Amino acid sequence: MDISTVIGLLIGIGALVGSMLIEGGQLQSLYNVPALIIVFGGTFGAAFISFPKEHVLNLPKMIQHAFFNRLSVDALSTIALMTRLAEKARREGLLSLEEECEGIDDGFLKRGTQLIVDGTDPDMVRAIMELDLSQMQHRHQGCYEVLEAMGGYAPTMGIIGTVMGLVRVLGELSDPSSLGPAISVAFIATFYGVSSANLLWLPLASKLRKKSESESMIRSLMLEGLLSIQAGENPRIVQEKLMGFLAPSRRSDAHKREPEDEAA
Repeated sequence: MDISTVIGLLIGIGALVGSMLIEGGQLQSLYNVPALIIVFGGTFGAAFISFPKEHVLNLPKMIQHAFFNRLSVDALSTIALMTRLAEKARREGLLSLEEECEGIDDGFLKRGTQLIVDGTDPDMVRAIMELDLSQMQHRHQGCYEVLEAMGGYAPTMGIIGTVMGLVRVLGELSDPSSLGPAISVAFIATFYGVSSANLLWLPLASKLRKKSESESMIRSLMLEGLLSIQAGENPRIVQEKLMGFLAPSRRSDAHKREPEDEAA
């Protein structure tokens, strides 16, 4: 589980609710069914108008990815794996990597390894894998763009709900004592719209964008590693090349893991 997403939501919601309670407010005053219908129903409706229905219907799965890690590997473990494959290919030849394919869980890496074992031309390997990577990025983009758009629609729907509530209030001016509570209820829609946009849709879209960028980086790392292995480069050179994908602060961590990887 991506604990940072959970912590962020708890802090954000806790800050809103806590500040209200400190000021003497009551939680039930935030509950308004018509406002919920206007804001969330209107936001989803606008999303259906803006995007293919497949993208919108895939929303629960998208949100799930924001709470859980998609990849079972990270950059450091991938570099260690690519270095080990380079050592094996250098000692025993590319065909020896065929038995390694069975133990590779990542579909992208497994496919690329099989391509170089089959003797596919390096330019063709790059073309096939880059097309795979491009399509993955396109799918991910469709996911977080829906949430980004919803982050723009929600506040507007909140304002629409507030205007509708104020229209009703202005139609009942004969009872001044009811104006305060009625106006308060009218503004709940704006609260729903702004808070859902800034605590749900936009942060989740940002998280998915960052996860996509991270996954794309690891895929690019795998591709460069595979092409280097196919070219017969020295395992040490392969490792140093792939470390270029890491931030300088993390490169020392990769060196620290070398003894463990060699011992394994």
